[in-house]
Amino acid sequence: MSKRCELTGISPLKGHNVSHAKNKTKRRFLPNLKKVTFRSDVLKRDIKLNVANAALRTVDYKGGLDKYLRTAKNNKLSKKVKKIKASISAKI
Repeated sequence: MSKRCELTGISPLKGHNVSHAKNKTKRRFLPNLKKVTFRSDVLKRDIKLNVANAALRTVDYKGGLDKYLRTAKNNKLSKKVKKIKASISAKI
């Protein structure tokens, strides 16, 4: 499983651990991913996604998965979510 958010495209970043003596060693900053089940009112089914915590808060703020996907840009979405967005758009 890739460590990438399916809604926002957030992926791991690179950086350094810096000691008190200013020694630098490489490290990765991983996104805070959660496996979440969303309910689509338009499709009337549950959808399981691997989502960052920040994206989960954004979906709640927008008013649900259906409303979030209407305004989301396709270049950040995963293939699975692009298909879901197309099927939601077809139903509306």
